[in-house]
Amino acid sequence: MAYLFNKSMDDLKVAVVGGGSWGTALAQLMASKGYLTSLWVLEEEVIESIAKERENKVFLPGIPLSENIVPTLDLEEAIRDKDLIITVVPSEWLRETSEKMAPLIKPDAIVVSATKGIEIGTRMTMSDILRETLTGLPEENICVVSGPSFAREVAQGMPTVVTVAAIDPRVAELVQEAFATPYFRVYTNTDLLGVEIGGAVKNVMAIASGICEGLGFGANTRAALITRGLNEMRRLGLAMGAKPETFGGLAGVGDLVLTCTADLSRNYSFGKKIGQGMKRQEILSKMRMVAEGVRSSKSVYNLSLKMNVEMPIVEQTYKVLYEDEDPAKALYNLMTRKLRDETDDQYG
Repeated sequence: MAYLFNKSMDDLKVAVVGGGSWGTALAQLMASKGYLTSLWVLEEEVIESIAKERENKVFLPGIPLSENIVPTLDLEEAIRDKDLIITVVPSEWLRETSEKMAPLIKPDAIVVSATKGIEIGTRMTMSDILRETLTGLPEENICVVSGPSFAREVAQGMPTVVTVAAIDPRVAELVQEAFATPYFRVYTNTDLLGVEIGGAVKNVMAIASGICEGLGFGANTRAALITRGLNEMRRLGLAMGAKPETFGGLAGVGDLVLTCTADLSRNYSFGKKIGQGMKRQEILSKMRMVAEGVRSSKSVYNLSLKMNVEMPIVEQTYKVLYEDEDPAKALYNLMTRKLRDETDDQYG
């Protein structure tokens, strides 16, 4: 049973762990509601930029930030006594960060994962990692937020709709209330696994979509990739016990369409460079922000092998990124592979 904080939402103490573009945007969202919001960051230059100029010039330039955002390099200072903690660190750092957070978190706090990915090696979701590491917290108090939401547009106050998923509907409803504004609408869901599978797989599909763009292909190719990518996402989710309807919602097709079609997507932009002939390490060496789909290509592919789920787009994307497969050949392999059947239903 979830152990919920007993206080007015007006008095909520909030922390955001991770000062990249998405973490900064979520901190701005919470601060805009009047919550004094701690923002834990790793970079001295980010601290200085926010504290002195009220702008994260490194990861979210051009967006004025609320005075209610309090940046800090001290994790304990950021999260101690906080009621709502939003984790937005890259997936590869979540376990280490969460282990450091464990002794500092109140037993009635709610932790929201806003990171999308599957851990390489363990093949665990982000909420799995939080449940495993935050041993003093009821597992029902851990939830995830996902959906079609570019950080810059959220920080600019553009209308956005997302999903928050939790095992306990009461937890989801509390987070819904905490996050909701006239421009940021939040729906609730209890299919935690399905929401996280959608968030991880869509980043891989975004890289694949960008590769097609970089190769010079058009709207026909992108539409086919998104449609078949949704089927791969659903197949994996169903094999793991997720609900099929989740993939027709915001955390499934909604986020997939957004991330596969716009240059604001780091994964899509990364894929375009791959399609244009650049190599993975060359691109990564020039990026300050993380393209989660690069790691997810490996972890989702390995997960598909473990679950014996056919995911040809994921497989070819993995081979392009990690086995130096030629992108044009990878697309040819997709177009000429032997079909399992001749149908095109929702589970095809």
